[in-house]
Order: sequence, then C-alpha cells, then structure tokens
Amino acid sequence: MKVHSLQHVPFEGLGYIGNWLTKNNHTITSTRFYESAYHLPEAEDIDVLIVMGGPMGVYDEDSFPWLKEEKAFISNCIQSGKRVLGICLGAQLIAECLGARVDKAVHKEIGWFPVMCTQESKQLGWFYELFKDNPTVFHWHGDRFEIPKEGLNLLSSDANTNQAFYYSENVIGLQFHLEVTEETVGLISENCADELCENPWVQTREQIKTGTMIYADNCNWIMEGILQNLLDG
Repeated sequence: MKVHSLQHVPFEGLGYIGNWLTKNNHTITSTRFYESAYHLPEAEDIDVLIVMGGPMGVYDEDSFPWLKEEKAFISNCIQSGKRVLGICLGAQLIAECLGARVDKAVHKEIGWFPVMCTQESKQLGWFYELFKDNPTVFHWHGDRFEIPKEGLNLLSSDANTNQAFYYSENVIGLQFHLEVTEETVGLISENCADELCENPWVQTREQIKTGTMIYADNCNWIMEGILQNLLDG
C-alpha cells in the first residue's frame, strides 16, 4: 500500500511504524510541515494516511498556518475512504476534522501509564484483544479530544478519559504513543524537557527512560496489531 505520513516536528517521526511498514513492503512518503518546502500529495494518490504528534495544538493556526491546510487534507482523506491513523496531536486533528471538540486535558499526562478498555471497545473485537490486559503505554500530552459523533470510545486512563477512538471502518485515533523506540523517546524527552514538572501524572526523565526498557516492546507489538488490522483488515 501507499502510506503517507504527516510529520509536524523533526523529533516525532514514525518510529516503529516505519520499521513495520518497510518490513512489510509498503511504500512510505511524508509531508514534513517543519520544512519550508513541504508538499502534500493528492488524496487519490495514497491508500493510508498516518498523522503524527507534535507539541503544538490543533488551535494554533496563527503560529502554524499550515494547520489549516493539513486539516483540509485530513478531511479529504477521511471523506475519500482512506485508512487514517492519528497519534497524539494527529488523533486530535482527526477528531476536530470529524466535528469533535479538542481542549485541555484534565491532567497533563507524560510518561508510562496504563490504559483501560471501555465497554464500547468490546464492539471492536480485535482492538479489545490487543488492550484487554490494560497495557502500559507512553503518553506525552496536555490536550484531549472528545469522541467524534458515531465513533467508538475505546480506552481511558486513570488521569484522563478518551484515550482512543474508532470511526467508520477506516479511522483510528490514539492519544498515546505505541510507535516508541529508545531513540524516539530520547528525542521527545530532550526536545520537550521543559514540560517535565511536578505533577502526579508527569514522570521524570529517568522514570521515562526506565519505562522505555520495560514497556516499549509490548507497545510495538500492539502497534503491529493495529497496523495489520487497519491496512489488511
């Protein structure tokens, strides 16, 4: 399949997603909005859209004017029936494109914390099987999305509700990061270190580093399951 990614900052790339796509012989192209000469393809020229994270918010169009163009492209891809996956900011952008509200989360959530399945998640059997044991996943966010109308609310955490949603048969939004590798966690920890503060739901860099060694492989396994179902299902 032809997979296109939208990347907002140089330190939040595809991570394990890119490894899996390459291993399974999918074609990868990217739009990097942080580059002055970024380019968006025509929606009909791709099969799958993956929207990555970033420290900006969906409401920051004055500071990042390309957000308006990006939202129009995401909306076009959804309406065209493309398979769409959003990670963190990417999920928030998709939610807004589907008419859902995005605002500040009850708690800023940074580090390794478990997510729990909702009752609605049981309607999506393969997803429930991946998350039924309340896996510990990597969070780095201060905003949250409402669940789009007619979407399934799939997961919550102790700090925040609305951790994942499923819309139609093609669209998935994840508030957290399953694509993490030791390198990607190191990059975001280095570039967003100013967000690490005294907070029950914000871990230290050392806790984050330790958690990566313990939990990243399982996150990648879950990510693989999502990609298999999204691309091959």
